[in-house]
Amino acid sequence: MRSAVKGSSALDGYDVKKANKALAMLYSDKSNEFRELALATGYPVGGKDWEKIILNFCLDFADCFMAWSDETMPSDHNKVHKCMTMMRQLARGKTNMTEVTKLQTIAYRIAEDFKSIYRRMD
Repeated sequence: MRSAVKGSSALDGYDVKKANKALAMLYSDKSNEFRELALATGYPVGGKDWEKIILNFCLDFADCFMAWSDETMPSDHNKVHKCMTMMRQLARGKTNMTEVTKLQTIAYRIAEDFKSIYRRMD
């Protein structure tokens, strides 16, 4: 049975127990990256389940990349607006594209690594 993580959208469709275990495994290796994204997006790291919120951001960002790069995917106004809002979150306060690209890469890698770990779990 699949269940959504409370308050999330990107983690909908993932089994809660498997997702939590995959997140814990991923966080043990990428805690610095999680913290860097939290700082960049203005999300406090001391809050409850902040790691899930950052993971949701990363999964949403990976979906945005697919929307940007897949020529066959139709342009949905709401999706475009959401993706641009996420880009603004990452770019706010940065002085050059190198800083933004680094954060984009971190978000994309966290999402892809999570999916990979999740798939390998029994």
